[in-house]
Amino acid sequence: MGLSIWQILLVAVLAILLFGRGRISDLMGDVAKGIKSFKKGMAEDDDENDKPDPPKVIDQKADKVVSEKTSEKSEN
Repeated sequence: MGLSIWQILLVAVLAILLFGRGRISDLMGDVAKGIKSFKKGMAEDDDENDKPDPPKVIDQKADKVVSEKTSEKSEN
Protein backbone atom coordinates (compact mmCIF):
# COMPACT_ATOMS: atom_id res chain seq x y z
CA MET A 1 0.00 0.00 0.00
CA GLY A 2 1.35 3.34 -0.98
CA LEU A 3 0.83 6.60 0.80
CA SER A 4 -1.23 9.13 -1.06
CA ILE A 5 -0.46 12.83 -1.06
CA TRP A 6 -3.48 13.45 1.19
CA GLN A 7 -2.17 11.10 3.87
CA ILE A 8 1.24 12.78 3.82
CA LEU A 9 -0.36 16.24 4.05
CA LEU A 10 -2.57 15.11 6.94
CA VAL A 11 0.44 13.82 8.88
CA ALA A 12 2.33 17.07 8.18
CA VAL A 13 -0.58 19.21 9.36
CA LEU A 14 -0.95 17.12 12.53
CA ALA A 15 2.77 17.42 13.24
CA ILE A 16 2.62 21.21 12.84
CA LEU A 17 -0.43 21.41 15.11
CA LEU A 18 1.13 19.23 17.79
CA PHE A 19 4.63 20.66 17.81
CA GLY A 20 4.13 24.12 16.38
CA ARG A 21 6.26 25.71 13.72
CA GLY A 22 8.75 27.05 16.27
CA ARG A 23 9.56 23.67 17.74
CA ILE A 24 10.01 22.03 14.35
CA SER A 25 12.37 24.78 13.17
CA ASP A 26 14.30 24.56 16.45
CA LEU A 27 14.56 20.80 16.05
CA MET A 28 15.84 21.14 12.48
CA GLY A 29 18.37 23.75 13.66
CA ASP A 30 19.62 21.37 16.34
CA VAL A 31 19.93 18.58 13.78
CA ALA A 32 21.91 20.89 11.49
CA LYS A 33 24.26 21.86 14.34
CA GLY A 34 24.79 18.20 15.16
CA ILE A 35 25.65 17.39 11.55
CA LYS A 36 28.09 20.32 11.37
CA SER A 37 29.86 19.31 14.57
CA PHE A 38 30.05 15.70 13.35
CA LYS A 39 31.64 16.81 10.07
CA LYS A 40 34.06 19.06 11.97
CA GLY A 41 35.07 16.17 14.22
CA MET A 42 35.62 13.90 11.23
CA ALA A 43 37.77 16.56 9.56
CA GLU A 44 39.87 16.93 12.72
CA ASP A 45 40.39 13.17 12.85
CA ASP A 46 41.52 13.20 9.22
CA ASP A 47 43.98 16.02 9.96
CA GLU A 48 45.48 14.06 12.87
CA ASN A 49 45.82 10.93 10.74
CA ASP A 50 47.53 12.85 7.91
CA LYS A 51 50.46 13.89 10.11
CA PRO A 52 53.48 11.73 9.32
CA ASP A 53 55.29 9.84 12.03
CA PRO A 54 58.61 11.39 13.08
CA PRO A 55 61.61 9.97 11.24
CA LYS A 56 63.32 7.04 12.89
CA VAL A 57 67.00 7.11 13.83
CA ILE A 58 68.89 3.91 14.44
CA ASP A 59 71.09 4.11 17.53
CA GLN A 60 74.03 1.85 16.66
CA LYS A 61 75.22 1.58 20.27
CA ALA A 62 71.91 0.48 21.73
CA ASP A 63 70.76 -1.54 18.67
CA LYS A 64 67.28 -0.07 18.84
CA VAL A 65 65.20 2.39 16.87
CA VAL A 66 64.35 5.68 18.55
CA SER A 67 62.49 8.72 17.27
CA GLU A 68 64.41 11.78 16.21
CA LYS A 69 62.95 13.87 19.05
CA THR A 70 64.19 11.36 21.63
CA SER A 71 67.68 11.30 20.17
CA GLU A 72 67.84 15.12 20.10
CA LYS A 73 66.93 15.31 23.78
CA SER A 74 69.55 12.74 24.75
CA GLU A 75 72.29 14.63 22.85
CA ASN A 76 71.66 17.89 24.77
